[in-house]
Amino acid sequence: MEAKKWNTQVFINERGNDTYVRAVLTTQDGTTIEGTGHARRNPADRAVPEIGDELAAGRAFLDLGHRLVTLAGADIEQAQRLG
Repeated sequence: MEAKKWNTQVFINERGNDTYVRAVLTTQDGTTIEGTGHARRNPADRAVPEIGDELAAGRAFLDLGHRLVTLAGADIEQAQRLG
């Protein structure tokens, strides 16, 4: 059996104390699904950009996972109707 390959790109933008991440998953057939995440550093905390990147990226992947599960649920419903 041939393994399927899905690609993910992660885009990280920092603006002041805020980090925004967009995770874009592209399936082998070209379907694209996006998840977003955000992190905000408390101004009283020491600036460690990697922490904001990790937190915002983790949130983007959680969002992406939720969207994938929702998409699968819709596909299941459609398949049952066509049954």
